[in-house]
Amino acid sequence: MRLPRRAALAAPALLLAANLRPAAAQDGKKPTIAMVPLFTTDAFYVTLGKGAQDAANAIGVNLLYQGSAVADVPQQVNILNAMIARAPDALAIAPADRVQLVAPMRKAFDAKIPIVTVDTYIGETGMYQTGAGPADFPLSYIASDNTEGGRVAARALAKAIGDKGKVFVNNTRPGVSTPDQREAGFREEMKKHPDIEVLQTQYNEGDPGKAAATLSAVLARAPDLAGVFAINVNSGIGTANGVKAAGKTGAVKIAAFDAPEAMVDYIKSGLVDMAIAQHPAEIGWFGVLTAFAAAKGVPVPSRINTGFTVMDKTNIEDPAIRRFVYIK
Repeated sequence: MRLPRRAALAAPALLLAANLRPAAAQDGKKPTIAMVPLFTTDAFYVTLGKGAQDAANAIGVNLLYQGSAVADVPQQVNILNAMIARAPDALAIAPADRVQLVAPMRKAFDAKIPIVTVDTYIGETGMYQTGAGPADFPLSYIASDNTEGGRVAARALAKAIGDKGKVFVNNTRPGVSTPDQREAGFREEMKKHPDIEVLQTQYNEGDPGKAAATLSAVLARAPDLAGVFAINVNSGIGTANGVKAAGKTGAVKIAAFDAPEAMVDYIKSGLVDMAIAQHPAEIGWFGVLTAFAAAKGVPVPSRINTGFTVMDKTNIEDPAIRRFVYIK
């Protein structure tokens, strides 16, 4: 998997780790990095996992990559505890809840395992190593600028609906850091558009079927609905399917976060107006490199922003854009 040239040139974690060489442990085994994703079954985390494995191969470390099939706090805690018991040299994790994962992750910290978070975070802001709060102990947070992504989605959706009408956010569930950031950025930007009414947020538990049902329920209450901000992969797929089933293609505009392969056809057909493609391979790559550097005792950046790419009808055929579509 080829990382964006911008990332290879600019990301401090890569520059930091490039001078490191994996050293065999005293028993002759390779260093081990454990990575626990939010879940494993959508294209974003499949792509993140492939980026992580590419990094592990490049620097010669073992990668333990394990997550649950759905985003679920108890299941993730069980997997995390199993990882801690295996005593990896470092841990990278996408916490399933920014509050409920603090105590379970602290067990890894107490076991002297360096921790970085990828895609999602614990605590209020994802700013670690500040000396404040009970969730300050991870060393680094690697992710897209989700708040700015929410602003970008708001501007695109406002333009698509002619700067007036009703819209809502089709979200996963409260308490997951990155969707919360995206929604916050979206709502903040929409305050600049007084003729747009942002309806109450609806939650779909990350299930595309529930996301489609949510869209149908909102349409029943607000048949003049003008647009939707779909917060992640499954929200985008479900929202698009719901709009199509309702016969509202083109009438209800969709701004989606994330870019699974289905999004290409959605954009080309006009079902989805724009999608913000994160760079999950980048996140996985830097997660492994940063965790390895931390395991070696090398200081790491407390925050690494990865990029995103905006896809719409004007650029979806461009190979330079299409390469950011997520892998199945």
